[in-house]
Amino acid sequence: MDQTFGKRLREARRSKGYSQRELAGFVDVDYTYLSKLENDRADYPPKEDVLRALARHLELDAEELSYLAGRITAEDAKVVQDLAKTHQKQMPVLLRTIRDNPAIAQRILQEAQQEEHPEDL
Repeated sequence: MDQTFGKRLREARRSKGYSQRELAGFVDVDYTYLSKLENDRADYPPKEDVLRALARHLELDAEELSYLAGRITAEDAKVVQDLAKTHQKQMPVLLRTIRDNPAIAQRILQEAQQEEHPEDL
């Protein structure tokens, strides 16, 4: 995965023909912060309302943008919390394994999708 939040943001802004100052004004942030976001150098990810405004003005998928920014939805956070409570010792190992080897996560997702939709095989 070579797409970062900053690259996605910059590509979308340029395709819309907005300057950084224009887009920053639309989403009510300082243009220097927007520049840092586009260069993946911001000290913190944008707040949820800023992400939604960016997605709306750039016609991007808000959820995808949120994940690229390093945020997860409240629903997903609840799932992770439930799993951590249920599998206290296994969760850290699983998460580190997925981080270090994303192919494992892809394989798990494919197997889960096959179980949900065996007719697609």
